[in-house]
Amino acid sequence: MFAGRSYHLPSFTVLQLLPFSCQMEKQIGTMRVLVTGGSGLVGKAIQHVVKEEGGAREGEEWIFLSSKDADLTNAAETRAIFEKHRPTHVVHVAAMVGGLFRHLRQNLDFWRNNVCINDNVLQTAHEFGVVKVVSCLSTCIFPDKTTYPIDETMIHNGPPHESNSGYAYAKRMVDVHNRACWTQYGRRYTAVIPTNIFGPHDNFNIEDAHVLPALVHKTYKAKRDGTALEVWGSGHALRQFIYSLDLARLYLWVLREYDEVEPIILSVGQEEEITIKDVVDAIVEAFGFTGPVIYDTSKSDGQMKKTASNAKLRSYRPDFTFTPFQTGKHQTHAYDTSTLLYNQQRCD
Repeated sequence: MFAGRSYHLPSFTVLQLLPFSCQMEKQIGTMRVLVTGGSGLVGKAIQHVVKEEGGAREGEEWIFLSSKDADLTNAAETRAIFEKHRPTHVVHVAAMVGGLFRHLRQNLDFWRNNVCINDNVLQTAHEFGVVKVVSCLSTCIFPDKTTYPIDETMIHNGPPHESNSGYAYAKRMVDVHNRACWTQYGRRYTAVIPTNIFGPHDNFNIEDAHVLPALVHKTYKAKRDGTALEVWGSGHALRQFIYSLDLARLYLWVLREYDEVEPIILSVGQEEEITIKDVVDAIVEAFGFTGPVIYDTSKSDGQMKKTASNAKLRSYRPDFTFTPFQTGKHQTHAYDTSTLLYNQQRCD
């Protein structure tokens, strides 16, 4: 009994005590994958790859959960969903997420909610004998003061940027949890670390969204209303962007073939890093927006750069081809016109 909460040690089966490679052999043909956060940006991308691109293999069953299926901050509801579906593998992408300005407003909420979600999912997966869990982290977990490029060994080398410290520390604890599970129980749970993700089914709410969908929505409104496009910050911050479907394809590879507990960065190369101004210019061009663009430098830029190395990924997948930012941007605009309009109505 710890702090009023009871932890039930699992009754290990013979299968659970086998080495990981043997477990995987036993699971072939019976892999049941539970995807948390299945209705979000990454979850929808994985669903597309599995169902529309033929990404699922014979004998695999994929279950995509949304927040309507279970409140993962609640331990009892988390346990009930595992009891219902009995997964052998978990793709854990559920989280409280948002853009820079939501983080600035709700740092404590990001910490508390994400710590609860991650602890419930990982502990319940362990209790149910789940073979593998792949969680989703973010490059914002890395230290603010560091050398570049950042790599997988540097996660805990210093405090994250204060603008999203609650979220960053909560996500770091996934790595701590995974390593402890491996040390104490031999669980091979791991995580991926994508750079900025963009693609269909993103959140286009201007106040709470990540930078690219918020800029898409702002540009749409500015063109519709004949007003200036106001960009928060200087536009000088640097980012690497990964298209959501590329991330989904790599996620499936990690689930099936990546055997390390240490996380792996999933990203385009350093040479693909661009400024926020580059992003603005690309979106303005895509919309055919001809009005003035104003940068409000009284607003925060957030972390000025988070340049990440994909050397480890390339050592495993040297031939993986990423969708160029320009191509992905136009696909996002084409796929999500209805979503954008829906969010426009909500915001107005």
